[in-house]
Amino acid sequence: MFVGRTDELNALNSMFKRNRFEMAVIYGRRRIGKTALIDEFVKDKRVLYFTALQRSNIVNLRRFTTVVAGFFNYESLPPFEDWSAALSFVVRQSQDMEDRFVFVFDEFPYAAMMDDNLPSELQIAIDHGFKDSNIMMILSGSNEGFMESEVLGYKSPLYGRRTAQIQLQPLDYRTAAEFLPDAAPEELVNTYAAFGGTPYYLAQLDPQADFESNVLNLCFNQLGLLREEPSMLLREELREPALYYSVLQAIAGGSTTPKIIAEHSGVGEHGIGKYLKTLESLGLVERKVPFGESPEKSRRGLYSIKDPFFAYWYRFVSPALDAIDNKAGERVIRQLAFGDAFSTYVGQQFETLCMQWLVRVNVEGERMPFLATRFGKWWGNDPRKREQTDIDVVLANRQSKEILLGECKWRNTFNETEAVESLLAREGLISGYDTTYFMFFSKVEVSEATRSKYAGKVEFLSVQDLYR
Repeated sequence: MFVGRTDELNALNSMFKRNRFEMAVIYGRRRIGKTALIDEFVKDKRVLYFTALQRSNIVNLRRFTTVVAGFFNYESLPPFEDWSAALSFVVRQSQDMEDRFVFVFDEFPYAAMMDDNLPSELQIAIDHGFKDSNIMMILSGSNEGFMESEVLGYKSPLYGRRTAQIQLQPLDYRTAAEFLPDAAPEELVNTYAAFGGTPYYLAQLDPQADFESNVLNLCFNQLGLLREEPSMLLREELREPALYYSVLQAIAGGSTTPKIIAEHSGVGEHGIGKYLKTLESLGLVERKVPFGESPEKSRRGLYSIKDPFFAYWYRFVSPALDAIDNKAGERVIRQLAFGDAFSTYVGQQFETLCMQWLVRVNVEGERMPFLATRFGKWWGNDPRKREQTDIDVVLANRQSKEILLGECKWRNTFNETEAVESLLAREGLISGYDTTYFMFFSKVEVSEATRSKYAGKVEFLSVQDLYR
């Protein structure tokens, strides 16, 4: 089942309709749906489709020869000696074709890492052949760092050749919900908190099963498909998977600064930066700074696991792997992976959902009182109370001097007046804005009395509203 990616498909189809040479670069981490997107795009088009493997240059060239022979209707071809010969052959053959076709080079980094000359040879083929054709070329890769430096970077031979680039991101919570069309909102939030927006993980869910059954079968079963997924990905992508595993485990356990992460992971403080940067490039970890501060200059940046599935796995599954392997996964779920700890974890992910909802309505323009141009979260000292505090979601427009402050409350019961007054008291903590708006997001509907008391001052939204 192909879900979402409407904007990306529209962009690719627009490129195809131009009937001239185009080169789209599509990249994003493994399991994010690059191949599914490309397959959906080319399903009604002529396509020369090659996927490189993590094999020797000779193996990939032989496989490419076979694919090219089939596409151009040759019974067989002698193996290409190098990529220059291979690409030149495709250029010559395409010159005799009137019909437009798509040339997909999937997992381009695998081939390029085996032959440093490939980017230069492709650049020559583009400049002296492909650019005068009506071929649409797609380069795709999972190694985001490589794609950004060796394909898109200004030092790359391919710099300036691409006509579009798509860094594929996880699906947002609303699109992810399409995998479970009959699930209730609370169930959908729990599912997104555990599996995130990665299409491959969502596709493994049984839409007829409840959340507990899905997470038990996929993660807390010794035969579960996703039981070892994060550690497998690290082994495939990184040279020192054990150290990266330790870093992620430390962050999942609550370490947020480089110094503390280094201490808890066993990685030296002087070397931790390299590991964090690599995990950021893979889209697994992110560094956030308080709203309004420069990411480059702020010293208050905090690290967290960006991908919900990895955050959930390292928080609840990884510490219990021995028990899971000894068939105690069901007991682990009931005693360790649910309850207060899980509710606290979902509350953190609920903030992400609320921000995604705000991003959506900001585009639509109906529910937002102004056009937001800046987004984030704020934390710091409240000088009036002389204590540390935070604001869950912040949206602002510096030009119009308008700001929206939001509280996200994932609890079944709480003191509504106290919670709302606490939100209102945060006005002014972020300076430079003349008009402040407030939104209060909650797991359950607040009472009519609370709505009436703060009518016109605070907009209240429950989890039900986020899925309407």
